[in-house]
Amino acid sequence: MIGGNESSTAGQIPMSYLTCLTYILGEWTGVEHIEDYLSYAVYLLWVLFPLAVVFLLPGVLVILFYTSILLLHIYKRKNELKEAYSNDFWDGAKQMLATLWDGHGRIWHGYELHGAGNIPEGPGLIVFYHGATPADCLYFMARLLILKKRYCHVVADHFVFRLPGFKILLDVHGVIHGPKEECVRALKKGRLLAIAPGGVREALFSDEMYTIVWGNRKGFAQVAIDAKVPIIPMFTQNVREGFRTLGGIKILRSLYERIRLPVVPIYGGFPVKLRTFIGEPIPYEPNITAEELTAKTKAAVQALIEKHQKIPGNIFRALMERFQTQKKDD
Repeated sequence: MIGGNESSTAGQIPMSYLTCLTYILGEWTGVEHIEDYLSYAVYLLWVLFPLAVVFLLPGVLVILFYTSILLLHIYKRKNELKEAYSNDFWDGAKQMLATLWDGHGRIWHGYELHGAGNIPEGPGLIVFYHGATPADCLYFMARLLILKKRYCHVVADHFVFRLPGFKILLDVHGVIHGPKEECVRALKKGRLLAIAPGGVREALFSDEMYTIVWGNRKGFAQVAIDAKVPIIPMFTQNVREGFRTLGGIKILRSLYERIRLPVVPIYGGFPVKLRTFIGEPIPYEPNITAEELTAKTKAAVQALIEKHQKIPGNIFRALMERFQTQKKDD
């Protein structure tokens, strides 16, 4: 039996525990000089560890999503009798998830919300720049619910509705896939609705220059006109530094345009400073066209980017902003 400070021996040659383990492994596998291979493997692990981390960190968001789904199922099971007697069955669950996401935003990103007073009391269409992930929109929705007791619905891409297990999460939060008629109905009911006209294409293929990628999309403007509601521009500072994509690879862009699925790898999850800024509402004008309203909205979002974002974005600078105080006039 080998004691804590003793060494393993083979004949008369003393060996440390690591050498002994290497010897046994070599005998078992039949590979000569296995210690050289192990040393090389350890070296590769050391070199590639930072790269592995930046691709694994986005998995934290996936864990949060499925944690939210699990909590909803538990909530539903514990309160299934109350469902028959209450019109606000899911209110408690929404508050619970808002606390979860807001806590993550506060701890990991020092998340701040500025300009919430620009959101009208009635219905409105919030139009925002889409980062590589929708994390900033989730933090915004959570903070708004906690501070203002207002819930903001959101328009999501079709592929989100095909994600396994997401149905209950999407149903509880009233996420819609975006037909104009459905969006208009939601706004006419007095709700807040958020939409990123750039969608998945902007998420995957914009970059640290914060280029707005809307193409010819103007359906959101027609929605606001038909519902007779204001448009509220929104932008989150450093949203591109928290998560980035490999969208600059041309073959991935071609593949996306062919199959319309988010096949571009995302990396990051860095604890950069995130601040969401709400701009002044663009009021409803009965005689404005969808093209004109689209141009005004794009200019308003671009103005928020130019005012609050240093371009090109820099991950290290965004990390250092965690230790800086935001100016009062922002």
